[in-house]
Amino acid sequence: MALPHTGGVTLALDRDIRRLALPALGALVAEPLFLLTDTALVGHLGAVPLAGLGIASAVIQTIVGLLVFLAYSTTPLVARRLGAGDTAGAVRAGIDGIWLALGIGILLVAVGVPASGWLVSLFGAEPTVAAAAHTYLSISLWGIPALLLTLAASGLLRGLQDTKTPLVVAAAGFGTNAVLNAVFIYGFGWGIAGSAIGTVVASWGMAAVYLVVIVRAARASGATVTPHVSGIGASLRSGAWLLLRTASLRVAMLATVFVGTALGTGELATLQIALTIFSTLAFVLDALAIAGQAMIGHGLGASDVPRVRAITRRLLFFGVAGGALLGVAIAALSPVLPFVFTSDAAIRSSLTLVLLVMAVGIPLAGYVFVLDGVLIGAGDARYLALTGVVNLAVYVPLLWAVSPLRGAEGVAWLWVAFGLGYIGARAVTLGLRAHGGRWIVTGTG
Repeated sequence: MALPHTGGVTLALDRDIRRLALPALGALVAEPLFLLTDTALVGHLGAVPLAGLGIASAVIQTIVGLLVFLAYSTTPLVARRLGAGDTAGAVRAGIDGIWLALGIGILLVAVGVPASGWLVSLFGAEPTVAAAAHTYLSISLWGIPALLLTLAASGLLRGLQDTKTPLVVAAAGFGTNAVLNAVFIYGFGWGIAGSAIGTVVASWGMAAVYLVVIVRAARASGATVTPHVSGIGASLRSGAWLLLRTASLRVAMLATVFVGTALGTGELATLQIALTIFSTLAFVLDALAIAGQAMIGHGLGASDVPRVRAITRRLLFFGVAGGALLGVAIAALSPVLPFVFTSDAAIRSSLTLVLLVMAVGIPLAGYVFVLDGVLIGAGDARYLALTGVVNLAVYVPLLWAVSPLRGAEGVAWLWVAFGLGYIGARAVTLGLRAHGGRWIVTGTG
């Protein structure tokens, strides 16, 4: 039975999407503000501490980025059970994800802290910079369990159709982090170590708030807070495929930067600015993907296939239309934006061209990000992982084709390869899957 296309149904779906997506956007924006705050405060200590922060942050961001599956695998597991009417089972599934996150976090501390000096040495920095990086990394690693716990807890709450609490926690954590960093760095005179300590304390504060919220949810639903081996195993199996999916995305980004480095210094600078702008736009589109994870999982758990199809259509509309609006804005601002980021005339000129290419591809990115969220919400992690490898196989020859180019033309064609070629390959593999019905598995999975 098809869901009737009435104005009331569409309005109801749109309200649900806004209710989940807008707070999710706020939480997504709050996350990079942690790094921006650290950068701004440490930056006034001098070039050496700032360079050290850059190296240590690269390590931390890579770890957390690869383990984002702790949120993405938890959300659909929780949402399915909630949709099936099993609130206690939903909360219990999320708690199992939190235990998995805590276990991984403790393991990373045990391995990472002793290896922090070796990790820093891989970057080949001069001794003073390496010392600053080692100081920050060896301290900040103690906050990794809290960061991973926060990922899993936010995935639990998203699965429970609550994106407001993660927004509140993220905003409070950002404010606390800013205050503690200022006090520890300048008030106590701890320098870059103070920045790391402030961030660790803020991270554990956020984790503590989440634990209180989740324990209350467990009591209200009658769920137990003790770990269940079967539940942790389910989270780990789904997470392993999502880890491969995320790794393929990271490899694609690193390969893009690698080719950009070979193009030249100015070209690499242009690419870095373009990637920063693209990442900012991705926050808007990722908010729709997070709404999709929660809503699709809930709909499948309730065995409401017509609603799942309707949600997918509305999310795709918002993703493509939102991408088109962002594309128009980027195209209109392309002559102006370069002045915000650089005073180099050559970089400004090439960046304007890249921004115009980017503007063309943003609607396609909106399509991709939404379908990625839909399939994650459906628990279709295996397909996402395997096609991630296929997409890389398509992308590598495109990178090879543009690698001999130089100058503004070279970096523009590099963005064509990434923004239209790689994103286009993802659009094809995701679109083919969404068009069929094999991803639609109802019930608790």
